[in-house]
Amino acid sequence: MRSIFGPRSLLLAHALALFLPQAWAQTASVYPSQPITFIVPYAAGGSSDTRSRQLARKMEQYLGQTVVVDNRPGASGNIGTQAIAKAKPDGYVIGLGNFAPMAVNQALYPKLGYDPKKDIEPIALLEKGPLVLGVSASAPYKTVAEFIAYSKRKPGGYNYASTGTGGASNLVAELFKDTAKFDAVHVPYRGGAPAINDIMGGSADFMMDLASLFLPHTTSENPRIRILAVTSEKRLPAMPNVPTFAEAGYPAMNASNWFGVIAPKGLPPEIIAKLNDAVNRATKDDAYRKLVAEQGAEVGGGSPADFSRFVNAESQRWIALIQAKGIKPD
Repeated sequence: MRSIFGPRSLLLAHALALFLPQAWAQTASVYPSQPITFIVPYAAGGSSDTRSRQLARKMEQYLGQTVVVDNRPGASGNIGTQAIAKAKPDGYVIGLGNFAPMAVNQALYPKLGYDPKKDIEPIALLEKGPLVLGVSASAPYKTVAEFIAYSKRKPGGYNYASTGTGGASNLVAELFKDTAKFDAVHVPYRGGAPAINDIMGGSADFMMDLASLFLPHTTSENPRIRILAVTSEKRLPAMPNVPTFAEAGYPAMNASNWFGVIAPKGLPPEIIAKLNDAVNRATKDDAYRKLVAEQGAEVGGGSPADFSRFVNAESQRWIALIQAKGIKPD
């Protein structure tokens, strides 16, 4: 069969095949030549925003350019994540990829506006934040075993607070209910502050969330929060006396609320490598590692492929739970 492409078209295609890799390499060699926008899909002042700004300052040192944090909150992180996914893939718009919009929201929202697999380029896992089981300091139980035993004597079971349906604090609490075989009614709140106030006041029985949310209320002379266990593999330096759930008899409770750095799909490999290197250098910085550890979290790092595999595994795990429990967004 005669080719539909003439000699001139074939020469053009051959020239493009030679030119594009050279163009990418040239672009990467001067990258970044202008400020980088780092989109955070959450409001200013929260833990995700704070960590993003700390990372941005480190990345500026390694990339030699300003990194401007741009908060795009709303829809459980979907608005900001969509903005990252739809940006031009040139490395000048990157952002924070979090547990909810990257791994679970696809099972909660029929129209995300982006596809986590098709539209997102994973750069590197930045941090894993184990969750802790927090209760009022005046509660009658001091261990997970006592907590479970008490739940079986309490009429109607417990109620638990979360920062919203479908988030890590909700899903990990549901996992705990299933694993330990006790009952609790979910009460979603609009943020961590009002939720933890009700934990301290005793109107909510327990909450599963990041250690950084609880720690300020555990270290005073008159603590108002008691932490019973943590979902990390090992005890955290920030709370060495708090056992892991595995130590308490529940190894399936290894879980975390995590985030990493992401970019639009189609980013040139050389730019991906530069961004990945900057994130990894930040996670190896002693001052940065100390900051993360003090807040009860664990630094990430690794390759884009490592991050991609991690996200896929997390998606499978939590989407299965969402479907099994019939969880719907607020």
